[in-house]
Amino acid sequence: MSEAQVAVIGGSGFYEMAGLEGRREIRIETPFGEPSDAILLGSLGKVGVAFLPRHGKGHRLLPSEVPARANIYALKTLGVERIISVNAVGSLREDIEPRHLVVPDQLLDRTVAREDTFFGEGFVAHVSIPDPFCPELSRLLVEGGRQSVAQVHDGGTVVVIEGPSFSTRAESSLHRSWGAELVSMTMLPEAKLAREAGIRYAALACVTDYDVWRESYADVTAQMILDNLLTTVESARRAVAFAIEHLPADRSCACAHALDDALVTQPDVVPAATLRKLAPIIGDRVQVRKDGDGR
Repeated sequence: MSEAQVAVIGGSGFYEMAGLEGRREIRIETPFGEPSDAILLGSLGKVGVAFLPRHGKGHRLLPSEVPARANIYALKTLGVERIISVNAVGSLREDIEPRHLVVPDQLLDRTVAREDTFFGEGFVAHVSIPDPFCPELSRLLVEGGRQSVAQVHDGGTVVVIEGPSFSTRAESSLHRSWGAELVSMTMLPEAKLAREAGIRYAALACVTDYDVWRESYADVTAQMILDNLLTTVESARRAVAFAIEHLPADRSCACAHALDDALVTQPDVVPAATLRKLAPIIGDRVQVRKDGDGR
């Protein structure tokens, strides 16, 4: 039986999920290590919800230290079918102002030091991810955001950088020249891993600054981010709660079927240990062997 149908991964400033009933915390061990922290389980109305603080309680983890594979794997084992990711972002466009909300629709990956696949160890998969965010879930976040007092932008490309330092002016100008609207240190590899796991993934981006491209605006600092988040986090909570409460019973998007034509390695040559490790991810697509030699 599923422990939760939807998960919320909270980022900077979004450290808890208000309004959950029947709250309890659980800790899960995965083949990819421990998740960022204990997972909070509860319900909003009739919907089972899991909440996970991306950076751990007290914001202890750098963006590059977030155990994304463990986080997504743990949520998959709980039965989660949808993930809402809440992220602090910088704006690369004049009209997307600090304290606005954005529901992005595209990603540019500039990370260099993050494990971004569950596969390997004798098992190859190439997942198609042309549209990294679930359109169905994104639409609900846009609608939910518009129920609040915040300005909401529908769509936008996010450049995900490694961090933890912010951009140089040259990098910020380069990202703008690419046509990107936002810059972030999260969303990846979460979006890629969620697609491999067959979990629908959407993001709600809380704009905190103008990065460093806008010379008439103060350079971005950690304190600026936190100060602006305080004014948007309540709107973000309302948008997330609205999306959860209005989830359709039927799932029309194709996000959950990404592995159907992505597995490359012939099953009979994949080590049995790898198949067992990935069983929650691959489901019944490949039969797990029980070879006596441990392969």
